[in-house]
Amino acid sequence: MSGRTGSTDRGTGSADRGDGSTDNTAPSSHPDRPGGLGGTSGSGSAGAVPKLAVLGLLAVTASWGSTFFLIKDVVTRVPVPDFLAVRFAVAAVVLGVFAAPTLARLGAAAWRRGAVLGLLYGLAQILQTEGLAHTSASVSGFVTGMYVVLTPVLAGVLLRHRIGRATWLAVALATAGLAVLALRGLAFGPGELLTLLSAGLYALHIVALGAWTNQRDAFGLSVVQLGVIAVVCGVAAAPGGITVPDRTGDWLALLYMALIAGAFALVTQTWAQAHLPPTRAAVIMCMEPVWASAFALLFGGESLTGRMVAGGGLILAAMYTAELAPRRRLPAETPHLPV
Repeated sequence: MSGRTGSTDRGTGSADRGDGSTDNTAPSSHPDRPGGLGGTSGSGSAGAVPKLAVLGLLAVTASWGSTFFLIKDVVTRVPVPDFLAVRFAVAAVVLGVFAAPTLARLGAAAWRRGAVLGLLYGLAQILQTEGLAHTSASVSGFVTGMYVVLTPVLAGVLLRHRIGRATWLAVALATAGLAVLALRGLAFGPGELLTLLSAGLYALHIVALGAWTNQRDAFGLSVVQLGVIAVVCGVAAAPGGITVPDRTGDWLALLYMALIAGAFALVTQTWAQAHLPPTRAAVIMCMEPVWASAFALLFGGESLTGRMVAGGGLILAAMYTAELAPRRRLPAETPHLPV
């Protein structure tokens, strides 16, 4: 998730969320999504929305995956906390310029929710970065990916989602794919513990985002999140002073990661999660390491290995399972997360 920045639209009226049920209540209440990862989409343009949400999340994971070989180079010259602080600050400022009218009409609840979401994501970034200093990149990638397991657990506890067998099969396939792609042995120590805590925060962010995002406030919610993430990362970087890039190439890479893998990714994730259940979104987001491997092959000088093929195949199978999971239509609603 080193390429992640975290999330936009859901109507205030009846909106198809890709799980076969409709949301006819306030934006913070979600219909129950039993028996699968999503739902039977409606007809016409409404039925196309969940498909567009899936494509949107795939675009987000591609942008995240494209950042790995860029980050690996830039952080040799700019400390990671400093890089994160500048990256998210740039993303927040650029989006804020366009979001002034949206921010002006945000209600107090939306501001609180955006602050909580940004805090969750910012802390996850810091814990993941600190954990990476005490473990290998491959183990960090696998342990971070455990958000795909933690998401349905948290969705079941907090949102009372009933998790079907197809869901757990997709989660198991995605976890196996992550293990094949990333693991070269696993010993559990302080680094792994910090990284697991970050995975828990990422999962909580996915669940909370799915519970709180709505079409009216999504863009503004994304800007608030980015601003809080920038503040959290800035506080982490402040003790040693914040170092900014001094090369044109580094600034170009940072701007790409701020605007495409940052602002664009966060807004698109927020919009997509307005139309997809949290667990289905988490499984789709496991495509990040697959894209990372593809970009490493194309631009990073790496060679294709059997592990890449097998791990990527398992993750694709998880996505296929998620998309084919049976989805039933129920009028019941899950309680929203109060904030």
